[in-house]
Amino acid sequence: MTRRVPIQPISRDAFAPFGDLLDCAGDPDKIINQGKCGRYHDRATLDFSDGRAGISLFKAELRTMPLTLDMMERHPEGSQCFVPMSDDGFLVIVAPDTGNAPGTPLAFRTAPGQAINFHRNTWHGVLTPLSGTGLFAVIDRIGAGDNLQEHWFDHPYEVIET
Repeated sequence: MTRRVPIQPISRDAFAPFGDLLDCAGDPDKIINQGKCGRYHDRATLDFSDGRAGISLFKAELRTMPLTLDMMERHPEGSQCFVPMSDDGFLVIVAPDTGNAPGTPLAFRTAPGQAINFHRNTWHGVLTPLSGTGLFAVIDRIGAGDNLQEHWFDHPYEVIET
């Protein structure tokens, strides 16, 4: 039996248990730069057990659908924010924790101009661009110690378009 995970559009409420959705929805919090720029202030909560925030660049290979989901990971020492450097949406896969293992995954597609921040210790799939350059700015914890846990499924999931 194939275990399927349908992709749904991401929304702030649906993604809230797993992290923050960053976008320019609503009115800006402040107008700056001689009235020519709207600031959408403090859209994500960075959370680190220790260390410091760092900005890295990730260049990921584009993926195609359907996608086989055989592994998920989490970062117990810090949150992780993904900001695409192109105007393309991407696939975000998350799962609730069920006692040190991911539960049933959920798959979301972001819209162009959206970014996400995974809460610390959130099970998630790997970076999955579906179009564009695959180039992302990533803000996450820089520090000593192991900040990666992986879980490999005995029976993979298939992530599908709906």
